[in-house]
Amino acid sequence: MNYTPNDPPRTLTAAEIETILPHRYPFALVDKILDYTPGQWARGIKCVSRDEAFFQGHFPQHPVMPGVLILEALAQTGAVAALSLPENRGKLALFGGIKNARFRRQVLPGDVLTLECELTEQHGPVGIGKATAWVDGERAVNAELMFVITDA
Repeated sequence: MNYTPNDPPRTLTAAEIETILPHRYPFALVDKILDYTPGQWARGIKCVSRDEAFFQGHFPQHPVMPGVLILEALAQTGAVAALSLPENRGKLALFGGIKNARFRRQVLPGDVLTLECELTEQHGPVGIGKATAWVDGERAVNAELMFVITDA
């Protein structure tokens, strides 16, 4: 990522994230924002619990967080950066596409997923974010996420 952390960091609790994103259980996939700059980038975490509903079927004897949900968590992190701009408050950030997604390690119950998304391009309501998810300093997923900002 090519961003400069804030000093002090701008953090958001789960309750504060709910004022920016419309996602609710079971699709609220970012537990905390560790730092962000509106319109530029965000870094958050997802604490992966063995009680997650998706582990009931993915897979019962060997629980693995589905890759599509890791991508969704990354997209929600980027959406915090995009939707925290005053002109985007109350809007939605929708997927426009996913490019070059690479899954490099499994994400398991008990892992803390660090989520980073840097908004690299925006042309009107359409933008691109470079996103990476980490577990214990090891890259788990990286992808380019395309998004569209739209009225709710």
